[in-house]
Amino acid sequence: MSVLFQLFFAFIQVGLFSVGGGYAAIPLIQNQIVDIHKLMTLGEFTDLITIAEMTPGPISINSATFVGTRLAGIPGAVLCTLGCIIPSFIICLTLAHFYYKYRNFSGVQTVLSALRPAVVALIASAGLSILLLGLFMSDLSGITLANFRPIETCLFIGGLFLLRKYRVNAIAIIFGTGVVGTLAYSLLGMVA
Repeated sequence: MSVLFQLFFAFIQVGLFSVGGGYAAIPLIQNQIVDIHKLMTLGEFTDLITIAEMTPGPISINSATFVGTRLAGIPGAVLCTLGCIIPSFIICLTLAHFYYKYRNFSGVQTVLSALRPAVVALIASAGLSILLLGLFMSDLSGITLANFRPIETCLFIGGLFLLRKYRVNAIAIIFGTGVVGTLAYSLLGMVA
């Protein structure tokens, strides 16, 4: 099967099963692209997710577009984006029709309440994967003290502190940590 078909069907599945928004789609995209089809490494995937996070728009669609572009150029970007959008578009139209018809029914509220913990778990899983890759340059199976990255850890702690304590804008934190990290590696003579 060609890469374009693999990408399209992988992102159809992501679009079908990513309940809870863009961040919930990240572990599904990782599973399809990195784990199942082995079309890119976890490091490449994390770099693309970082870029997708920094650009305007929904992260799942940005991720689909960047993955498609990286693996198959413009046709890959179009197919991945459409694959990610089409299922949600159809599902949203269908659910919106039924939601407005039955929104006062208590069973609907019960189902929505039951889905919330699963969405939190998906988002936490994506966050943990990216955190471990950033701090240890490895997934959960390869965490060792030799892989520990102290500069990235300090940047993470500093950024988290500024975000939570002083409510600094996330874009300023992303830009600032990029500048500080580049300076730190330049001063230490290391290549990031």
